[in-house]
Amino acid sequence: MNQSFFINLLSRILLIILVAIGIGWAAFGLQQWLLSALLTLLLAGLVINLLHYQNRVNERINYFFEAIKNEDSSLAFPTHKNDKIIQKLSQNLTKVNEQIQRIKIQHHQQEQYFRALIEHVGTGILTYDERGFVIHANSAVRKLLGLEQFTHLKQLTKVDEQLAQTLPQVQQVGQKLITFNGKQGKVTISIKANSFRNNDQALTLLSVQDINNELDEKELDSWMRLIRVLTHEIMNSIAPVTSLSESLSHFFRKNGHTISPEEVDEKMINTTIRGLDVIKEQGRGLITFVESYRKLTRLPKPDKKPNRVLNLLEKMVLLNKAQHPESSIQFKLNVESPDLMIHADEKMISQVLLNLIKNSREALVETPNACIELMAGRNKNGQVEVCVKDNGPGIPNELLDEIFVPFFTTRENGNGIGLSLSRQILRLHNGSLRVRSVPHKETLFCMLFNE
Repeated sequence: MNQSFFINLLSRILLIILVAIGIGWAAFGLQQWLLSALLTLLLAGLVINLLHYQNRVNERINYFFEAIKNEDSSLAFPTHKNDKIIQKLSQNLTKVNEQIQRIKIQHHQQEQYFRALIEHVGTGILTYDERGFVIHANSAVRKLLGLEQFTHLKQLTKVDEQLAQTLPQVQQVGQKLITFNGKQGKVTISIKANSFRNNDQALTLLSVQDINNELDEKELDSWMRLIRVLTHEIMNSIAPVTSLSESLSHFFRKNGHTISPEEVDEKMINTTIRGLDVIKEQGRGLITFVESYRKLTRLPKPDKKPNRVLNLLEKMVLLNKAQHPESSIQFKLNVESPDLMIHADEKMISQVLLNLIKNSREALVETPNACIELMAGRNKNGQVEVCVKDNGPGIPNELLDEIFVPFFTTRENGNGIGLSLSRQILRLHNGSLRVRSVPHKETLFCMLFNE
């Protein structure tokens, strides 16, 4: 079509040039003014024909683009049987339009599919712009928030004032847990945020998930495990006391009656004293156990101050070497920056570090080339992590969820409150204590500080 159009256009231009030359020759060469006038009329006709020809092509192209811009799907081009160029152009533009319409239909179908998919997922999906206008909110998030129509973030004030203030700030932290008062009571949601641009418009995408049931299940599971441990410890203390009390009682009874003082001999007195000593020891053990439990529930509020992490870890190394001068365990320090700081209660964090190092020491008793590495730095989210790593036997996978349960211990002389107490201290610092272990290779406990 391009070649035919070019030949057609070129032939018209050449004909106009020839007629123009003929006009000049007739007017100035032959002095034939009539012939010159006739050729001038012919030239005007040829120019008009050229413009008309070019205009027909331009009209169809403009018409095509206007229809595309206005999303007009009823686009149709009249055919000119006498003009193959225009006919071919019309056919090609019609084909392009049909292809565009097919792409639009496919895009629309995909959009409908994804909208239906988002509406049916259990996770709430919310998208809003910089001004707080809601672009899309699926049924899950509207149900979770108790809003039938959700068009602007200001509507959250009807649900909960704290939620309205906190939710727009999630974008800055990436992920957050929020508890608010909904229509059916307290609701705890996990929110993840992601920012992106669409057609030069800055948008924020939130995924919102109700984790109340998950928290309830974890809380119930934690209580059940705690009750099992408490029952085990208390029964171990009470059972021998009860048994021994019954045995001692039998010494001073005969046939259901209390014996007379004359029947009491020295052997019975000595046996009773030994029995009472055992009862006393069991009672003290039970009191110690209860005191350990009270430590978990009566932790003081941390006195937070700026602390240089390197200085804190160096103190821990010196303290441990002073307490165990005969130990062959090697200590390593690996701090990202000497100026790394944490805002924390030094005494409480030192207690956690001492407990973690103590656990590592006990785990390394039979490990050759034993090594404890104290590490500190910032993770990819900019949070400070302080870790204690050892190359001991590790922790079996099935015990990783148990080791933070109060009074759970795998050691004969352990009381089972060290790790639980340490986790409580980190929670008071708005942080967390995490563990990773590879059996027979390494164990890593990390304190995470959310500044």
